[in-house]
Amino acid sequence: MLLLDIYAIKSLLKKTGLEKFNLQLINQLETDFSHWNEFSKTPRHATHYKHGVIELMPCSSQQRYSFKYVNGHPDNTKDGNLCVAAMGLLADVKSGYPLMITEMTILTAIRTAAVTALGAKYLARKNASKLSIIGTGSQAEFQAIAVNSLFPIDEINIYDTDDKAMEKFYNNLSSQFKSIIKHTSISNCVKNADIIITATAAKKSVELFSESDIQPGTHIHAMGGDCPGKTELGASLLKNSRLVVEFSEQSLVEGEVQQLDASSVHAELWQIITQTKPGRENNTEITIFDAVGFALEDYSTLNLVYDLCKNLNIGNEIDLIPSLEDPKDLYGFL
Repeated sequence: MLLLDIYAIKSLLKKTGLEKFNLQLINQLETDFSHWNEFSKTPRHATHYKHGVIELMPCSSQQRYSFKYVNGHPDNTKDGNLCVAAMGLLADVKSGYPLMITEMTILTAIRTAAVTALGAKYLARKNASKLSIIGTGSQAEFQAIAVNSLFPIDEINIYDTDDKAMEKFYNNLSSQFKSIIKHTSISNCVKNADIIITATAAKKSVELFSESDIQPGTHIHAMGGDCPGKTELGASLLKNSRLVVEFSEQSLVEGEVQQLDASSVHAELWQIITQTKPGRENNTEITIFDAVGFALEDYSTLNLVYDLCKNLNIGNEIDLIPSLEDPKDLYGFL
């Protein structure tokens, strides 16, 4: 079985390059979403605590099975810890044997950003060049880089309640983007945006901005609302937009759409990709991708990482399952 720690993933990204890996992952996601009906799918299993949430996210094809363990603890940074930590497993369906265990903290950030870019491909205006990000925590740089892989982003507007978080974002990406503008208000941050990404962490319901704050034709990627009782957009804006989700059964519990009902959902992402339903139809409509994160996205990521690491000889092969001359004699191994 292949074991990948954070340094193996870092090595993979160094060898492939983050931009190339993003494009490969976006393509993998698009392919897997287009085969939506071939997957065994279920909403993630979430256990909530006063500190945060711990989740298990399974998904399976007829060949491979995957799951991710991931947490969400907004106050972890006060103790010097990440808000999100994750690990993933990929297994062979025929034997049930695990193929790989890997870190997924970094990979989750990358796959979440790749999903943003994929959604924008179908829902944003084709000439989108101005990006606004509300919340410049650990996800933000990955988001900007992924969107830039598909769109010619020439201006990034950012807002965060923490000035240090905005400074961190600026220092990390100022050499890659010619214009990064820090704002002291959300309304100024979003008013000229083509694409808006909402990525706040606090587990409560807020209304970050209203329809009057944005221009016609804006695409909004809402990723911060990812559990019951946590939303970032107002119901009025949702009602007046073309609203797309990943998996309705999960999104109606965790996403922005928890404020409304199933009839408010225009489509699931796979329906847009397969052209079962239309994506953006004109340059003036407001589109929203209410993305809470779905297990198929981790399946895509784990499969891509496994295949790349096997080809590049990255990671360590370990004996996790005993190999026996007589598979009925487990006791004899001892």
